[in-house]
Amino acid sequence: VKAPRLFDAVADVAPPRLDMYNSQQLSMLSWAFARSGAAATPLFEAIAVEAQPRLHEFSAQGIANLVWSYAKIGISAPTLFDAVAAHVIPRIDEFNPRELTNMAWSFEVRGVKAPRL
Repeated sequence: VKAPRLFDAVADVAPPRLDMYNSQQLSMLSWAFARSGAAATPLFEAIAVEAQPRLHEFSAQGIANLVWSYAKIGISAPTLFDAVAAHVIPRIDEFNPRELTNMAWSFEVRGVKAPRL
């Protein structure tokens, strides 16, 4: 992490405000933390809780980036992954090959069984 104080500050202030984030912002927040290697478990737990009931708001890319973030950073979120698996099935045609590959990798890395996905 090149800016640890910034990531720490965001991890501290973001969780109680996540209801103000749109789906793209939630996805990008998790992606930024995962990409930087900043493992902020409480933040990721809060994002999972906020994202689950709002998955219908996420684009295909947003969903793929969200689960990729959890796999990349190594944080388990089985309830989120189960919700994503159920949500993606009716929308599977919206996902491009890269998004499908990233999701498959994410589910495999986290050891989530999603036989219908």
